[in-house]
Amino acid sequence: MRFVDIIVKKREGLALTTEEINYWIKAYVDGKIPEYQVSALLMAIVLNGMDARETSDLTMAMMHSGDVIDLGGIDGIKVDKHSTGGVGDKTSLALGPMVAACGGKLAKMSGRGLGHTGGTLDKLESISGFNCYLTKDAFIKQVNDIGLAIIGQTGDMVPADKKLYALRDVTGTVDSLPLIASSIMSKKLAAGSEVIALDVKYGSGAFMKTPEDAVRLGQTMIDIGTSLGRKVCAMVTDMDEPLGNAIGNALEVREAIDTLCGRGPEDFTRLCLTAGVHMLVQAGLARDAADAEAKLTRSIESGAAFEKLKAMVKAQGGDVCQIENPELLPKSVYITEMTSREDGHIAHMEAMRLGTLAMKIGAGRETMEDKILPGTGIVLCAKVGSRIERGQVLAWIYHDQPLQPDWVEEFYGSYTFSEQAVCRKPLIYKVLDGGARA
Repeated sequence: MRFVDIIVKKREGLALTTEEINYWIKAYVDGKIPEYQVSALLMAIVLNGMDARETSDLTMAMMHSGDVIDLGGIDGIKVDKHSTGGVGDKTSLALGPMVAACGGKLAKMSGRGLGHTGGTLDKLESISGFNCYLTKDAFIKQVNDIGLAIIGQTGDMVPADKKLYALRDVTGTVDSLPLIASSIMSKKLAAGSEVIALDVKYGSGAFMKTPEDAVRLGQTMIDIGTSLGRKVCAMVTDMDEPLGNAIGNALEVREAIDTLCGRGPEDFTRLCLTAGVHMLVQAGLARDAADAEAKLTRSIESGAAFEKLKAMVKAQGGDVCQIENPELLPKSVYITEMTSREDGHIAHMEAMRLGTLAMKIGAGRETMEDKILPGTGIVLCAKVGSRIERGQVLAWIYHDQPLQPDWVEEFYGSYTFSEQAVCRKPLIYKVLDGGARA
């Protein structure tokens, strides 16, 4: 089999066979195909797409390119969630304990952030001593004991995705539905959970710019998962403005703690409840949506969800005192209030722009070598639809170096105001399950 023939075939818009896809992934991981040829195939896929069978085959080939985690040693239904990424997205830190408090077994492997904000691991590591890397046996034991563990992805899991994503990032081939879907689902399937909740974001702070594109991506991932015997649902959610109020690692941990204590932002709390409802129903831990939401609400009101977070932090070596007293979490050197320069209603906030500004003061990375400053970031005081007076505080900035004038101007440029009242868009556009179709 010649790889150039595979490139030409896809260039002509033809479907690749299962054998051709398996050959491509295995040979690339083994170092037998040069990157310039793989880049050509990726571009052909971006231009001509892949059908459902090809996308499923690609997912399977990537999934089996390395270790596949066997969670058979965990008692009960194993659940997982994945977000396609967004600004202020700390969902795992609150949702995981909520679901665990209701009987779910959340065995989650997460990643680090590269770009506008830190990843789940970066947020957790803002807790002193927190260990993101457990052995397989310790991981399974912890999930059995407390129902919850969040760790870093093993080095040998889905190596094909690591290589392909790095290549896509530098060849302009990230924006492809089958490539995005196979990348996400290969990791989720290799991680071994039976129930998977997906949060597919759209808008200025997301890969998918329209809700229609996000629905197509969500349905594609559901089709992949259900074809392989998993129960999968997908929420399609708005990312034109940040999720919740906090952007930045320790700041987001604090907001997750607030949410588990019943005082979190309304939008973030609603998203966690909605995701949790579908996870509990699909896992058979609730009769229906109303029963599931009642159980999740009780987990917050009783303090059970907060206790699960503390138990996870303790089990993974973190300082529980920082969870009980969030004032002990890392702090920035400076705190600056940004006040409005005009009167009006907030009509729009550019989520990606705000996320990038948070990254520039240390809350994220431009390169993997960059060091995250855990106490830095932005806490918003008003969201879209809010009426603002000149001089009113828009946000608090947590930073370790003085703010530069161009940073300040970029911040103000992230907002658009209107004299007329503005209706805020619903956070959740649609929820898809195994039986739903776009």
